Amino acid sequence: MTRIFNSRKVRGIVAVRAEAGDIKAAIDGVNRAFEEFKSEHKKELEAVRKDVVQSEKVDRINEQIGVMSTAIDDLNVKMALGNVPAKDGDNDSPEMKEYKSDFNDWVRTGEGEGKVRSANRPDGVMASMSVGSNPDGGFTAPVEWDRQITDKLATVSPMRRFASIQNVRGQGFKHLYNMHGAGSGWVGETAARPETNSPKFAEYAFKFGELYADPGITQTLLEDSEIDIAAYLAGEVDLVFAQQEGVAFLSGDGVNKPKGVLMFDAAAETALPAGEKHPLGPVLEVNTGAAAALTADGLIDLVYGIPSERITPSSAFYLNRKTHSVIRKMKDGQDNYLWQPPFQAGQPAQVLGYAVNELSGMPDVAANAIPVIFGDMAQGYRIFDRVGVQVLRDPYTNKPYVMFYTRKRVGGGLWNPEFIRYHRVAAAPAP
Repeated sequence: MTRIFNSRKVRGIVAVRAEAGDIKAAIDGVNRAFEEFKSEHKKELEAVRKDVVQSEKVDRINEQIGVMSTAIDDLNVKMALGNVPAKDGDNDSPEMKEYKSDFNDWVRTGEGEGKVRSANRPDGVMASMSVGSNPDGGFTAPVEWDRQITDKLATVSPMRRFASIQNVRGQGFKHLYNMHGAGSGWVGETAARPETNSPKFAEYAFKFGELYADPGITQTLLEDSEIDIAAYLAGEVDLVFAQQEGVAFLSGDGVNKPKGVLMFDAAAETALPAGEKHPLGPVLEVNTGAAAALTADGLIDLVYGIPSERITPSSAFYLNRKTHSVIRKMKDGQDNYLWQPPFQAGQPAQVLGYAVNELSGMPDVAANAIPVIFGDMAQGYRIFDRVGVQVLRDPYTNKPYVMFYTRKRVGGGLWNPEFIRYHRVAAAPAP
């Protein structure tokens, strides 16, 4: 018999106690480094880039500021959330430890279905595993070995932190948009009042898709492995699902997956059939003013490209780490740096008075690319969770392997294009 379980409880969380002194020291360090950066950058500009050593020194300080700024952002997120994933289970509650033990027993033997309630993890990323093949699991069952495993770096997009999220119960999600259009007119006291136009509505269907994984592990490895199989499988599948989601939320084409926030430019929307176009139109663009670079004037135009009615306290810049480094060197016409470090806990760095959020997966600065999005991402893009991660343990289909079929259904798309703008690398159009 096959069984389906949710795996949400596999992940433990512990309270984070952010020391005020730690984040204050980090902020002070960024401010000191930024002052040094400005001084060295000025020397570099005065030398008209003839001094290679000076340029390398500026780049090194710039990189250090980026590292410290990222550390501050991480502390701010932890303070806001109040929790992080538990490490090695040391701080798990007694109930969580008991649950993990029950889940691990179920993974190894298939027994104890009544004790297991939730499980979570996804995508066909692992080949079938066995003791006889080291890359496929044999590394975990030697006579003696180091029980710690060092992870290779895996980049996960933080779109779920910035976009709005909604749970849905149906097979999809449609939303009505008010297109206005009501008519009116001036009349005299006794003049006729002909019928006027009525307001119109437009319907829009968001794109959904299903993620899956189906790793296979031999029963022998499940019985003999020295590592926590439950945590390992759950973590690997969760990580890959998060990576797949992140790519889709940015650049997904909407075919069996969400449609990404970068996929709603005018050219793409014009090419769609009438019923698939967003009722409020495409995301409008502001050019950088240079064929292959960002400019200070372009960033200022970007900010003022959104109507004041669509600017919110959450409006911010979204860009990757390399683009962040480029903007940190930029100045306005009065020789003032556009980038300013955070001055207190809970606040990110700012450009032109707005927060700068690093969004991994965004394009680098290049001709015709969109390396920056500005606006309120929560109002601009929405993620839809239909079915959480589910695990089906199947010891029969592919003996001697126990298969762990994992799936998740999720959707996403542009909610309101009026709240965000693309910043495309391109020269200003000819007048």
